[in-house]
Amino acid sequence: MTRRIVAVGAVITDEHGRILLVQRRNPPAAGKWSIPGGKVEPGESLEAAVEREILEETGLHVEVGELLWSVDIPVTGVGAANDAAADDAVFEVHDFAARVRSGTLRAGDDAADAGWFGIDEMAGLPVTKGLPEYLRAHGQAE
Repeated sequence: MTRRIVAVGAVITDEHGRILLVQRRNPPAAGKWSIPGGKVEPGESLEAAVEREILEETGLHVEVGELLWSVDIPVTGVGAANDAAADDAVFEVHDFAARVRSGTLRAGDDAADAGWFGIDEMAGLPVTKGLPEYLRAHGQAE
């Protein structure tokens, strides 16, 4: 039986249409840039997890909007340790739109860096697999 690890993320844009990305400090996907997010804690709603993860990773307080997409990503497909447990696990990721309410952007928690990027700038970054395509497909980037 496949073990499911529920996780969330947020697509946050600034007034210039740039998207907030964080550079992952730890596995999975260490060194890669992606939208901020992480695992949902037991008993936590998806929206509460988004708020907590964004605050921990970026220092920003956000208002969570609509669910943009959900995707299953095999743990071995995101650069996690290759062990028997990873072979039977999948990240069930729910990505939401969100907007900044307050705070000052800073890399925190498991983020090595954080910044605002246009979709064209992402071409020069080591981003997580499929990120620009998901953003475009769901109307989050031109």
